[in-house]
Amino acid sequence: MILIGENINIMVKVISKALEERNPEPIQKLAIAQTEAGVDFLDLNLGPARKDGEAQMEWLVRTVQEASTLPLSLDTTNPVAMEAGLAICRDKALINSASGKQESIEKMLPLAQKYSAGVIISVLNDEGIPSDAAGRAESIMETISTANELGISNEDIWVDPILLPVSVDQQQVVEYMEFVKMLADLAPGVKSTVGLSNLSNGTPGELRGILNRTYMIMIGRCGQYSAIVDAFDKELISINKGEMTGITELVHKVMDGEDIDTASLSSKERDYVKTAAVIMGKVLYSHSWLELD
Repeated sequence: MILIGENINIMVKVISKALEERNPEPIQKLAIAQTEAGVDFLDLNLGPARKDGEAQMEWLVRTVQEASTLPLSLDTTNPVAMEAGLAICRDKALINSASGKQESIEKMLPLAQKYSAGVIISVLNDEGIPSDAAGRAESIMETISTANELGISNEDIWVDPILLPVSVDQQQVVEYMEFVKMLADLAPGVKSTVGLSNLSNGTPGELRGILNRTYMIMIGRCGQYSAIVDAFDKELISINKGEMTGITELVHKVMDGEDIDTASLSSKERDYVKTAAVIMGKVLYSHSWLELD
């Protein structure tokens, strides 16, 4: 799976301070560390970037490109800031934060065509987030059709089905997987991506990693192309490299409904089995799921 490092984010205090002071050191350290961790893209998240967005994005792109040769995912809903970044990207960039909302269609999608960029388009539309796989499919196909009319090929479109926290709605997590399975037939050539950490939002910090890693295995089996991830989760990176095949096989067995003798497993293996069962909705989510027998 293609991994996009999520760690340069204006919501992180050290990043917002560095942007405000135009101090490159903390940002370049993060860029280098994520590159060395083994991700394939760096996401530069400025959020809405309502204040000074154009100048911030331009400075941020230049600063990161001085430290890393990885391609960039520019993450902002501000089209002016987005264009400022795209104009100076050294390599083919990804536009992050496009959607099926009319304003985004009118302002973001043309930038993908103008700069020959890839574009991440979420299933969000003016009516909100579709509630099931069929609704996601209907919403995104309309937006893909519009993008194609603008001259954006399917190969440059990355679909974000929008992942909701498992602590909020377990069924939505399963519906996400069903949609990913459908995508290749719905729109050949289109890629999929996900903000993987969304899954564990609202979960105690010590439990977030096991949720994210387990779900990465599950959606990878469903055909997921890429994920925006914490670049410093070493176990996640290891799983993605195929270095933990025993864990992967166990998670697949849970997906297939196989009976597993948990008494014969290590504590780590049991944690992955229990977590997969929660994600599949076989066990009701609670913050104490790992403590259950």
